[in-house]
Amino acid sequence: MTRGLQIDLHLEPASGGSRRAAVTRALREAVREGRLPPGSRLPPYRSLAADLGIARNTVAEAYAELVAEGWLTARQGSGTRVSPLVTPPVAPARPRAAGGAAPDLPYDLVQGKPDPATFPRTAWAAAARRALSAAPHEAFGPGDPQGSALLREALVPYLARVRGVRTTPERIVVCSGTAHALRLLARVIGGTWAVEEYGLPFHRGLLAEGGVRTVPLPVDADGAVVGGVRGRAVLLTPAHQFPTGGPLHHERRAAVAERARSGGPLVLEDDYDAEFRYDRKPVGAVQGLAPDGVVLMGSVSKSLSTALRLGWMVLPEPLVGEVVAAKGVREQYSSVIDQLTLAELLTGGGYDRHVRRMRQRYRTRRDRLAEVLAQRVPEVRVTGIAAGLHAVVDLPPGAEAPALAAAGRHGVAVEGLSAYRHPKSTAAHRDGLVVGYAAAPERRYGPALDALCAALREALDARGNGSDRSGS
Repeated sequence: MTRGLQIDLHLEPASGGSRRAAVTRALREAVREGRLPPGSRLPPYRSLAADLGIARNTVAEAYAELVAEGWLTARQGSGTRVSPLVTPPVAPARPRAAGGAAPDLPYDLVQGKPDPATFPRTAWAAAARRALSAAPHEAFGPGDPQGSALLREALVPYLARVRGVRTTPERIVVCSGTAHALRLLARVIGGTWAVEEYGLPFHRGLLAEGGVRTVPLPVDADGAVVGGVRGRAVLLTPAHQFPTGGPLHHERRAAVAERARSGGPLVLEDDYDAEFRYDRKPVGAVQGLAPDGVVLMGSVSKSLSTALRLGWMVLPEPLVGEVVAAKGVREQYSSVIDQLTLAELLTGGGYDRHVRRMRQRYRTRRDRLAEVLAQRVPEVRVTGIAAGLHAVVDLPPGAEAPALAAAGRHGVAVEGLSAYRHPKSTAAHRDGLVVGYAAAPERRYGPALDALCAALREALDARGNGSDRSGS
């Protein structure tokens, strides 16, 4: 029975000519443009007629004409629907992603994304139910621009336990992720910041938009070279240098912390994937060595999902008020319901269980990547794999561009290391690919590695044959 069924449909029949013809044309266009996809149900005659202010018979006649033409089907008890035989419109090709990766290629080896299929739906839904049941009515009001008190209270013991962070709920500000944190800090701190010579160009871009000038710090096997740092702040990835992969050497960590304690540049610690470590002991946060001179930034984009816009800043006490003011009373960004759910997941142990599962999964994928490359392309070196969700495949000088081109031909979305290099860096150019091993669906991961090896093999063999040499 469809009696009483209410289905909304927005139509704007053109004026002029008969009303039946105008409705017929408007419906035909809605189907042709994909606004009414194959199989979708149309409103009953009287409902659409009432919405359009026309006679019921006019709509009935328009439906009948489109049924006769094959655009619609009508069946007793099922109502009128768009014919399943109608060909939907072809979607335009998606633009290429920043850094040269093509998101519409079949094999996704772009860094920075967890496997979306691993989002803990059951645990998240259960935590949301518990959180919503327990939350006071006030939790669904305007809220605190600093973030949910329940989440801030849950983060304190968690960050202390897993990262050695020393803080209180009053020194935490919830934000929508590291990019949001950097925008706020750029507004509050300003001036010139030292940044690692390899890092996210997106971050450098948003700092520039915020009026911050960045100067590059050299990066070597021991992380950023931090001696003689100048400027208002220094932005570092100490747990796992992004994207080259190594942790900041303990002597450099100590030097950074000492400068922070003695009034040197404020340290901004991007703790972007510290949960995923494989071959080394945990590296504590620099914040734990100098809580009054370090801002620690974290999020759940790598551990749970990039779709959850939820992160935090652990701030020196004097900065809290300024950052909250910059955030704005009505610019809370992160859903309070998501904040309450994450708090429940943290306190109930669900977050720890999920991270442990993912750590084992990603370690297995990392090992597979390293083994396959060692077997099939032994000329390359895989680095930065002790932690994180990506590896760097070091290439011979001049091989990065041919390897990227070959990867595109083999259907592999991957990025070159040079895309992450600061434009003012004076260090010797380093060729390589930044290969993410987390995002590809399980069924595609093996074929993705096959295609990557084929692309590398093609690029390196071409170099060996001299086919890419200019002037030969």
